[in-house]
Amino acid sequence: MTTSSLPLQYAVSLAGLNTFGLQAQAYAYLPVQGADTLHALRQDAALMALPRLVLGGGSNLLLTQDFPGLVLHMQGRGMTITGEDEDFIYVCAAAGENWHGFVQWTLAQGLGGLENLSLIPGSVGAAPIQNIGAYGIEVKDRFHSLRAFDLATGEILTLDRDACRFGYRDSVFKHALRDRAVVLEVSFALPKRWQANANYADVAQALQERGVTEPGPGDIAEAVIAIRTRKLPDPAQIGNAGSFFKNPIVPARLRDTLLAQYADLVSYRVDEGHYKLAAGWLIDRSGWKGKTVGRAGVYEKQALVLVNRGGATGAEVARLAKAIQEDVKEKFGVQLEPEPVFI
Repeated sequence: MTTSSLPLQYAVSLAGLNTFGLQAQAYAYLPVQGADTLHALRQDAALMALPRLVLGGGSNLLLTQDFPGLVLHMQGRGMTITGEDEDFIYVCAAAGENWHGFVQWTLAQGLGGLENLSLIPGSVGAAPIQNIGAYGIEVKDRFHSLRAFDLATGEILTLDRDACRFGYRDSVFKHALRDRAVVLEVSFALPKRWQANANYADVAQALQERGVTEPGPGDIAEAVIAIRTRKLPDPAQIGNAGSFFKNPIVPARLRDTLLAQYADLVSYRVDEGHYKLAAGWLIDRSGWKGKTVGRAGVYEKQALVLVNRGGATGAEVARLAKAIQEDVKEKFGVQLEPEPVFI
Protein backbone atom coordinates (compact mmCIF):
# COMPACT_ATOMS: atom_id res chain seq x y z
CA MET A 1 0.00 0.00 0.00
CA THR A 2 1.28 3.50 -0.87
CA THR A 3 0.55 6.80 0.84
CA SER A 4 -1.57 7.92 -2.10
CA SER A 5 -3.76 4.81 -1.81
CA LEU A 6 -4.61 5.30 1.86
CA PRO A 7 -8.41 5.37 2.28
CA LEU A 8 -8.34 8.70 4.12
CA GLN A 9 -11.48 10.65 4.85
CA TYR A 10 -11.81 14.17 6.23
CA ALA A 11 -14.35 15.91 8.48
CA VAL A 12 -15.82 12.58 9.62
CA SER A 13 -18.55 12.40 12.26
CA LEU A 14 -17.68 10.19 15.24
CA ALA A 15 -21.23 10.09 16.61
CA GLY A 16 -21.77 6.52 15.45
CA LEU A 17 -18.30 5.41 16.53
CA ASN A 18 -18.59 6.01 20.29
CA THR A 19 -21.02 4.20 22.57
CA PHE A 20 -22.01 7.42 24.35
CA GLY A 21 -23.44 8.57 21.01
CA LEU A 22 -21.76 11.97 21.42
CA GLN A 23 -21.54 14.35 18.50
CA ALA A 24 -17.95 15.10 17.51
CA GLN A 25 -15.97 15.33 14.30
CA ALA A 26 -12.52 14.08 13.37
CA TYR A 27 -10.29 16.20 11.17
CA ALA A 28 -9.05 13.03 9.44
CA TYR A 29 -10.12 9.39 9.60
CA LEU A 30 -8.28 6.26 8.46
CA PRO A 31 -9.71 2.73 8.64
CA VAL A 32 -6.89 0.32 9.53
CA GLN A 33 -7.02 -3.29 8.36
CA GLY A 34 -3.50 -4.18 9.45
CA ALA A 35 0.18 -3.33 9.47
CA ASP A 36 0.32 -2.44 5.76
CA THR A 37 -1.91 0.58 6.36
CA LEU A 38 0.30 1.76 9.20
CA HIS A 39 3.52 1.25 7.20
CA ALA A 40 2.05 3.47 4.49
CA LEU A 41 0.94 6.05 7.05
CA ARG A 42 4.51 6.41 8.32
CA GLN A 43 5.60 7.60 4.88
CA ASP A 44 3.40 10.70 5.13
CA ALA A 45 5.13 13.25 7.37
CA ALA A 46 2.11 15.57 7.46
CA LEU A 47 -0.24 12.82 8.65
CA MET A 48 2.30 11.54 11.18
CA ALA A 49 2.57 15.04 12.64
CA LEU A 50 -1.14 15.13 13.50
CA PRO A 51 -2.48 14.19 16.93
CA ARG A 52 -3.63 10.55 16.81
CA LEU A 53 -6.51 8.64 18.34
CA VAL A 54 -6.66 4.86 17.99
CA LEU A 55 -10.30 3.83 17.98
CA GLY A 56 -11.76 0.38 18.48
CA GLY A 57 -15.37 0.01 19.58
CA GLY A 58 -15.49 3.50 21.08
CA SER A 59 -16.72 2.14 24.39
CA ASN A 60 -14.05 3.68 26.59
CA LEU A 61 -14.15 7.20 25.21
CA LEU A 62 -15.62 10.55 26.22
CA LEU A 63 -15.53 13.01 23.34
CA THR A 64 -15.75 16.48 24.86
CA GLN A 65 -14.88 18.29 21.60
CA ASP A 66 -14.00 17.71 17.95
CA PHE A 67 -10.77 15.81 17.44
CA PRO A 68 -8.25 17.96 15.52
CA GLY A 69 -6.14 15.06 14.34
CA LEU A 70 -6.14 11.60 12.75
CA VAL A 71 -8.43 8.81 13.97
CA LEU A 72 -7.05 5.34 13.32
CA HIS A 73 -10.08 3.05 13.32
CA MET A 74 -9.03 -0.58 13.84
CA GLN A 75 -11.02 -2.85 11.54
CA GLY A 76 -8.90 -5.98 11.21
CA ARG A 77 -10.84 -9.22 11.54
CA GLY A 78 -10.00 -12.84 12.19
CA MET A 79 -10.15 -15.43 15.00
CA THR A 80 -8.26 -18.70 15.14
CA ILE A 81 -6.94 -21.46 17.37
CA THR A 82 -3.17 -21.20 17.06
CA GLY A 83 -1.88 -24.13 19.12
CA GLU A 84 -1.84 -25.98 22.40
CA ASP A 85 0.44 -27.47 25.02
CA GLU A 86 -0.09 -29.61 28.09
CA ASP A 87 -1.95 -26.89 29.97
CA PHE A 88 -3.45 -24.44 27.49
CA ILE A 89 -5.14 -23.97 24.16
CA TYR A 90 -4.03 -20.76 22.46
CA VAL A 91 -6.42 -18.55 20.52
CA CYS A 92 -5.76 -15.33 18.64
CA ALA A 93 -8.05 -12.53 17.42
CA ALA A 94 -7.47 -9.41 15.35
CA ALA A 95 -7.74 -6.06 17.12
CA GLY A 96 -10.88 -5.01 15.28
CA GLU A 97 -12.96 -7.98 16.39
CA ASN A 98 -15.84 -7.26 18.75
CA TRP A 99 -14.85 -8.45 22.22
CA HIS A 100 -18.14 -10.14 23.12
CA GLY A 101 -18.28 -11.76 19.70
CA PHE A 102 -14.82 -13.17 20.33
CA VAL A 103 -15.81 -14.53 23.75
CA GLN A 104 -18.85 -16.19 22.17
CA TRP A 105 -16.63 -17.67 19.48
CA THR A 106 -14.32 -19.25 22.07
CA LEU A 107 -17.31 -20.80 23.80
CA ALA A 108 -18.57 -22.15 20.49
CA GLN A 109 -15.19 -23.90 20.10
CA GLY A 110 -15.76 -25.56 23.48
CA LEU A 111 -13.14 -23.39 25.18
CA GLY A 112 -13.64 -21.86 28.62
CA GLY A 113 -11.72 -19.09 30.33
CA LEU A 114 -13.19 -15.83 29.08
CA GLU A 115 -16.84 -16.39 30.00
CA ASN A 116 -16.79 -14.04 33.01
CA LEU A 117 -15.89 -11.23 30.58
CA SER A 118 -19.00 -11.74 28.46
CA LEU A 119 -20.92 -8.73 27.11
CA ILE A 120 -18.20 -6.18 27.91
CA PRO A 121 -18.45 -3.62 25.10
CA GLY A 122 -15.45 -2.79 22.94
CA SER A 123 -12.90 -4.45 20.71
CA VAL A 124 -10.30 -7.17 21.22
CA GLY A 125 -7.48 -4.69 20.63
CA ALA A 126 -8.66 -2.42 23.41
CA ALA A 127 -9.08 -5.24 25.96
CA PRO A 128 -5.41 -5.49 27.03
CA ILE A 129 -4.92 -1.71 26.91
CA GLN A 130 -7.60 -1.30 29.56
CA ASN A 131 -6.99 -4.71 31.14
CA ILE A 132 -10.75 -5.15 31.21
CA GLY A 133 -12.21 -7.22 33.99
CA ALA A 134 -15.45 -8.40 35.56
CA TYR A 135 -16.72 -10.96 38.05
CA GLY A 136 -13.34 -12.11 39.31
CA ILE A 137 -11.38 -12.24 36.03
CA GLU A 138 -9.18 -9.71 34.23
CA VAL A 139 -7.71 -9.96 30.74
CA LYS A 140 -4.24 -10.41 32.24
CA ASP A 141 -5.38 -13.70 33.78
CA ARG A 142 -5.91 -15.26 30.34
CA PHE A 143 -3.50 -13.15 28.29
CA HIS A 144 -0.63 -14.79 26.42
CA SER A 145 0.86 -12.18 24.08
CA LEU A 146 0.07 -9.53 21.50
CA ARG A 147 1.49 -8.02 18.36
CA ALA A 148 1.56 -4.25 17.98
CA PHE A 149 2.84 -1.81 15.38
CA ASP A 150 5.37 0.71 16.64
CA LEU A 151 4.57 3.98 14.89
CA ALA A 152 7.90 5.43 16.04
CA THR A 153 10.06 2.78 14.36
CA GLY A 154 7.80 0.87 11.97
CA GLU A 155 8.63 -2.37 13.77
CA ILE A 156 6.22 -5.08 14.87
CA LEU A 157 6.43 -5.56 18.63
CA THR A 158 5.61 -8.84 20.33
CA LEU A 159 4.78 -8.35 24.01
CA ASP A 160 4.16 -11.02 26.64
CA ARG A 161 2.23 -10.49 29.87
CA ASP A 162 5.19 -9.11 31.80
CA ALA A 163 6.00 -6.62 29.05
CA CYS A 164 2.42 -5.32 29.10
CA ARG A 165 2.80 -4.30 32.78
CA PHE A 166 -0.83 -4.92 33.59
CA GLY A 167 -2.45 -3.20 36.54
CA TYR A 168 -6.01 -2.45 37.61
CA ARG A 169 -7.54 -1.05 34.38
CA ASP A 170 -3.99 -0.23 33.36
CA SER A 171 -1.16 -1.34 31.08
CA VAL A 172 2.04 -0.14 29.41
CA PHE A 173 -0.11 1.22 26.57
CA LYS A 174 -1.28 4.00 28.87
CA HIS A 175 2.30 4.90 29.78
CA ALA A 176 5.55 4.14 27.91
CA LEU A 177 3.79 2.99 24.71
CA ARG A 178 1.02 5.56 24.74
CA ASP A 179 0.51 7.24 21.32
CA ARG A 180 3.14 4.90 19.92
CA ALA A 181 2.02 1.26 19.80
CA VAL A 182 -1.07 0.17 17.86
CA VAL A 183 -2.33 -3.28 18.86
CA LEU A 184 -2.84 -5.53 15.83
CA GLU A 185 -3.82 -8.87 17.37
CA VAL A 186 -4.07 -10.50 20.78
CA SER A 187 -3.44 -14.09 21.87
CA PHE A 188 -4.95 -15.79 24.90
CA ALA A 189 -4.07 -18.96 26.81
CA LEU A 190 -7.25 -20.81 27.74
CA PRO A 191 -6.89 -23.52 30.39
CA LYS A 192 -7.48 -27.15 29.49
CA ARG A 193 -8.31 -27.90 33.12
CA TRP A 194 -11.05 -25.30 33.33
CA GLN A 195 -12.61 -24.41 36.68
CA ALA A 196 -15.73 -22.33 37.18
CA ASN A 197 -15.25 -18.90 38.70
CA ALA A 198 -18.60 -18.20 40.33
CA ASN A 199 -17.40 -16.55 43.51
CA TYR A 200 -19.27 -13.29 42.96
CA ALA A 201 -22.62 -13.33 44.72
CA ASP A 202 -24.51 -12.09 41.64
CA VAL A 203 -23.12 -14.92 39.51
CA ALA A 204 -23.81 -17.56 42.16
CA GLN A 205 -27.37 -16.29 42.54
CA ALA A 206 -28.00 -16.27 38.79
CA LEU A 207 -26.80 -19.87 38.56
CA GLN A 208 -28.97 -20.88 41.51
CA GLU A 209 -32.02 -19.28 39.91
CA ARG A 210 -31.37 -21.44 36.84
CA GLY A 211 -30.95 -24.55 38.94
CA VAL A 212 -27.35 -24.97 37.78
CA THR A 213 -25.23 -26.71 40.42
CA GLU A 214 -22.25 -27.75 38.28
CA PRO A 215 -21.84 -24.93 35.76
CA GLY A 216 -19.86 -25.13 32.56
CA PRO A 217 -18.36 -22.15 30.71
CA GLY A 218 -21.60 -21.56 28.82
CA ASP A 219 -23.61 -21.48 32.04
CA ILE A 220 -21.28 -18.86 33.52
CA ALA A 221 -21.51 -16.81 30.33
CA GLU A 222 -25.30 -16.94 30.36
CA ALA A 223 -25.37 -15.86 33.99
CA VAL A 224 -23.01 -12.94 33.38
CA ILE A 225 -24.95 -11.85 30.29
CA ALA A 226 -28.21 -11.93 32.27
CA ILE A 227 -26.69 -9.87 35.09
CA ARG A 228 -25.16 -7.27 32.77
CA THR A 229 -28.36 -7.04 30.71
CA ARG A 230 -30.40 -6.47 33.87
CA LYS A 231 -28.07 -3.93 35.44
CA LEU A 232 -26.51 -2.06 32.52
CA PRO A 233 -28.10 -0.10 29.68
CA ASP A 234 -27.65 -1.22 26.08
CA PRO A 235 -25.56 1.48 24.32
CA ALA A 236 -27.75 1.01 21.25
CA GLN A 237 -30.69 2.25 23.33
CA ILE A 238 -29.09 4.63 25.86
CA GLY A 239 -25.67 6.13 25.20
CA ASN A 240 -23.09 5.11 27.81
CA ALA A 241 -19.56 3.80 28.27
CA GLY A 242 -20.31 1.11 30.83
CA SER A 243 -18.67 1.61 34.21
CA PHE A 244 -17.58 5.24 34.24
CA PHE A 245 -15.42 5.18 37.36
CA LYS A 246 -12.81 2.75 38.60
CA ASN A 247 -13.41 1.09 41.94
CA PRO A 248 -11.02 3.05 44.18
CA ILE A 249 -8.29 1.26 46.14
CA VAL A 250 -7.82 2.85 49.57
CA PRO A 251 -5.67 2.24 52.65
CA ALA A 252 -7.12 -0.23 55.14
CA ARG A 253 -7.28 2.51 57.77
CA LEU A 254 -9.65 4.61 55.64
CA ARG A 255 -11.77 1.58 54.80
CA ASP A 256 -12.06 0.68 58.51
CA THR A 257 -13.05 4.25 59.36
CA LEU A 258 -15.77 4.24 56.71
CA LEU A 259 -16.99 0.77 57.74
CA ALA A 260 -17.45 2.03 61.29
CA GLN A 261 -19.74 4.75 59.91
CA TYR A 262 -21.45 2.73 57.18
CA ALA A 263 -22.09 -0.90 58.06
CA ASP A 264 -23.22 -1.66 54.49
CA LEU A 265 -20.00 -0.37 52.88
CA VAL A 266 -19.06 -2.63 49.97
CA SER A 267 -15.34 -3.41 50.01
CA TYR A 268 -12.94 -6.15 48.91
CA ARG A 269 -9.52 -6.88 50.38
CA VAL A 270 -6.69 -6.27 47.89
CA ASP A 271 -3.73 -6.94 50.16
CA GLU A 272 -2.74 -6.53 53.79
CA GLY A 273 -2.85 -2.75 53.65
CA HIS A 274 -5.49 -1.94 51.02
CA TYR A 275 -9.14 -2.46 50.13
CA LYS A 276 -11.08 -1.88 46.93
CA LEU A 277 -14.33 0.03 47.46
CA ALA A 278 -17.37 -0.24 45.21
CA ALA A 279 -17.56 3.07 43.34
CA GLY A 280 -21.23 2.46 42.57
CA TRP A 281 -22.03 2.22 46.28
CA LEU A 282 -20.16 5.49 46.98
CA ILE A 283 -22.05 7.28 44.20
CA ASP A 284 -25.39 5.84 45.27
CA ARG A 285 -24.86 6.84 48.91
CA SER A 286 -23.91 10.33 47.74
CA GLY A 287 -27.41 10.66 46.29
CA TRP A 288 -26.59 10.57 42.59
CA LYS A 289 -28.27 7.36 41.44
CA GLY A 290 -30.98 8.16 38.88
CA LYS A 291 -30.27 11.89 38.83
CA THR A 292 -30.18 13.93 35.64
CA VAL A 293 -28.24 17.14 35.07
CA GLY A 294 -28.99 18.76 31.74
CA ARG A 295 -28.99 15.98 29.15
CA ALA A 296 -26.64 13.66 31.06
CA GLY A 297 -27.52 11.48 34.00
CA VAL A 298 -26.74 8.56 36.30
CA TYR A 299 -28.40 5.28 35.36
CA GLU A 300 -31.31 4.29 37.58
CA LYS A 301 -30.24 0.65 37.94
CA GLN A 302 -26.49 1.14 38.38
CA ALA A 303 -24.94 4.29 39.82
CA LEU A 304 -21.58 3.46 38.26
CA VAL A 305 -22.94 4.17 34.77
CA LEU A 306 -23.35 7.68 33.36
CA VAL A 307 -25.74 7.99 30.44
CA ASN A 308 -26.65 10.25 27.56
CA ARG A 309 -30.34 11.05 28.08
CA GLY A 310 -30.54 12.33 24.51
CA GLY A 311 -28.49 15.00 22.80
CA ALA A 312 -25.95 15.34 25.61
CA THR A 313 -22.52 16.72 24.83
CA GLY A 314 -19.29 15.27 26.14
CA ALA A 315 -18.79 18.48 28.11
CA GLU A 316 -22.11 17.88 29.91
CA VAL A 317 -21.09 14.34 30.84
CA ALA A 318 -17.71 15.61 32.03
CA ARG A 319 -19.39 18.24 34.25
CA LEU A 320 -21.66 15.59 35.74
CA ALA A 321 -18.67 13.33 36.41
CA LYS A 322 -16.81 16.17 38.13
CA ALA A 323 -19.80 16.98 40.35
CA ILE A 324 -20.02 13.31 41.41
CA GLN A 325 -16.29 13.21 42.14
CA GLU A 326 -16.55 16.32 44.31
CA ASP A 327 -19.49 14.97 46.32
CA VAL A 328 -17.89 11.55 46.89
CA LYS A 329 -14.63 13.21 47.92
CA GLU A 330 -16.43 15.49 50.38
CA LYS A 331 -18.61 12.75 51.89
CA PHE A 332 -16.14 9.84 52.02
CA GLY A 333 -12.68 11.32 51.47
CA VAL A 334 -12.26 9.11 48.40
CA GLN A 335 -11.15 10.33 44.98
CA LEU A 336 -12.90 8.61 42.08
CA GLU A 337 -10.97 8.14 38.83
CA PRO A 338 -12.82 7.92 35.50
CA GLU A 339 -12.30 4.86 33.29
CA PRO A 340 -12.97 6.46 29.88
CA VAL A 341 -10.34 8.46 28.04
CA PHE A 342 -11.35 12.12 27.80
CA ILE A 343 -10.77 13.69 24.38
